[in-house]
Parts: sequence; C-alpha cells; structure tokens
Amino acid sequence: MLFDKRRNVTDKFIVVGDRVLIKPKSLDETTKSGIYLPPGIQEKAKIQSGYVLKTGPGYPVGPPSDTDEPWKERAESPQYIPLQAKTGDLAIFVQNSAYEIEYEDERYLIVPNSAILLLIRENDDLEDYLG
Repeated sequence: MLFDKRRNVTDKFIVVGDRVLIKPKSLDETTKSGIYLPPGIQEKAKIQSGYVLKTGPGYPVGPPSDTDEPWKERAESPQYIPLQAKTGDLAIFVQNSAYEIEYEDERYLIVPNSAILLLIRENDDLEDYLG
C-alpha cells in the first residue's frame, strides 16, 4: 500500500482505546548552571512531558441494560467515554507507564490515559469549565 508523502506521518497511526500518542519534548542537554547531562540521566526521570499528537477513542462502555424495553432501538456501534487529552496539549505523565516506539526515525510514546498527571492547554476557554 502506498502512502502520500505529503500527509503527516501520524495520520497513518490509529491509537486504540484509552491511549494517547505523545511526541516527547526535546530534553535540555545542560542544567541551568551549565553542567552537561548525559542522555541516560534524562531518560531516568520519573516524570516526563510531551505534546499530544493523537488520542484513542476513549474508555469502552458496554450497551445499556434496558432489556425490559424491547421496543427501543439498540446502538450497533461501540460507545466510548472520550479522553480529556486533545491534540496539541502538553502532557505531563509518568515515564514508567509509557511505551516507546520509533517510526521513520522519529521517537514517539504511547501513554495510557491513567498515566497522564496534567494537561496544559494553551488556547482553551476556561469559562467552559468554570460555568
């Protein structure tokens, strides 16, 4: 199967379930005081951050148990509770829960939604949350 080279590489990815595809932030190679940090030290950090590229459909939900109403139409397609993460969010997550993959010389992380500790969304309207 041929892919159009102009398409974004992540358009080929289908994230499954409650997982999030993250592009890790580039790590600083030196500390604020100028001390060089080898790559192994940075990768051992317990908390890491990166940008959300794609999200899965969410947590699967079973069909409602309304068997006492046989006249009701049943939804044939699967239903999901959507995830909070959105494309472009900066995610702070637990490093130990992430699965690292490499595709076309790029490094990506697949992180379960439960491992995400914090999302930073730049252009979100907070009034939607505050009421």
